Amino acid sequence: MRTRMYFDDVAWERSEAIQDAWVHELFKEETLMAIGQFILKHRRGKPVELCDPQAGGFNVSFRMKFEDGGSAIIRFPKPGATMFPEEKVRNEIDIIRYIHQHTTIPVPVVLHWGTKEENPLGLGPFIIMEYIDHVMDLSDVLNTPGFAIKDRPILDPNIDDAKLELLYGQFADNLLQLSTLRLPRIGSLVQIDGFTWEVAQRPLPYSANELVRVGTLPRSKLPRANETFQSASTYFNTLADLHLEHLIHQRNDAVESADDCRRKYIARVLFRKLAREGRFTTSSTNLGPFNIWCDDLRPANVLINEHLQIVGVVDWEFTYAAPVEFSHAPPWWLLLEQPEYWPDGIEAWTKVYELRLRTFLKVLREQEDAAIGHGRLKDEQRLSRPMQQSWESGDFWVTYAARKPFAFDAVFWKKLDGRFFGPGMNTEDDRWKGRIDLLTEDERTNMEKLVEKKLEETRTRVLAWEPDEVDPNILN
Repeated sequence: MRTRMYFDDVAWERSEAIQDAWVHELFKEETLMAIGQFILKHRRGKPVELCDPQAGGFNVSFRMKFEDGGSAIIRFPKPGATMFPEEKVRNEIDIIRYIHQHTTIPVPVVLHWGTKEENPLGLGPFIIMEYIDHVMDLSDVLNTPGFAIKDRPILDPNIDDAKLELLYGQFADNLLQLSTLRLPRIGSLVQIDGFTWEVAQRPLPYSANELVRVGTLPRSKLPRANETFQSASTYFNTLADLHLEHLIHQRNDAVESADDCRRKYIARVLFRKLAREGRFTTSSTNLGPFNIWCDDLRPANVLINEHLQIVGVVDWEFTYAAPVEFSHAPPWWLLLEQPEYWPDGIEAWTKVYELRLRTFLKVLREQEDAAIGHGRLKDEQRLSRPMQQSWESGDFWVTYAARKPFAFDAVFWKKLDGRFFGPGMNTEDDRWKGRIDLLTEDERTNMEKLVEKKLEETRTRVLAWEPDEVDPNILN
């Protein structure tokens, strides 16, 4: 039985096809010339070279080198990969400016940006930024030597302790600075004027993009564009509801059997029950203030120079004010790889992670001591204590399950079911059978209706997808 939710492969193939077709258009000579000219309108200097485009998961970037030694990049969200391109770009611009004004975290300098309508190239919304000169990203430094680009990265098990502490310590300082930025509501920041921001738009997490892209979730199931949250419990409720909606609406590859569907349904209903009971937050944190949180803040987005110093932190598009519990959970990326993808399973990941977490908390405490000594932090603002408590209590897994819809099943049955509902009498694969009695009569009835629906869907493979704002002729 599957331990996690698989992507809808039909939607994934369509997403990839749209991306590939769009990227192919970029290599036309007239397109490249137009991109170069557009950069020159917003960055002074004599151009030397327009480099080959660099494609990430959600964006494509072009770098223009200048005679003065500097560079600028223009970045476009990729159609087919980015489900909310306009919203994503606006959010990133506002949060970059906010972080630049309130911290010393080295974020990009924005030269110009615009919406799809403001882009004369016809390539969608864009950002033009000063290029941050670097040698590699932090993932490259931490990754196991010999791994190919196509391999999923895993922290080098033989990495030198002093080197690891140096790198973890710098990242810890950035997390510490972010944790001091407190906001009154959960949602995305909007810049009102040069020095004023408001939480005025919905949170746009990484998971929202992926639920629509490869989970075929209708956009109407997400929070409204201007919907913000005044309590952590309300937001946890929303995330729990989305987990169930995801199971209901993913058209293909959601379940492999009737019992697999029941197992997934029961996990989501029980998680929703816990959320509605307010079990995931406390009275001291429920009403805020809330912390700045970036879903995509990980080593691959941290730029390093030849002296192993952080010189830039990029890709802030999935950043918003979130429940404090998110920031209080220690970072999952200490091993580079996510627990649900660990080769030997979540329990093996946990054992290795605990060793590296001790190192991270050690250097985090050192950063806290230094910040307190310089008057930049108060003792009650330490992150190390709540991070250690989050790990020891298992709250780390609550926030991980809430934020990760495709990892939810593995985490719920491995880490949450026993904690909240006691030891089960069945084997792990069959534990769900002992939880059926926790469902109401209506929930059990709805479960069987869903089983019938999902099994009927497995008879055919149909594209059920709401793409982004893409030219419908792009694949013609």
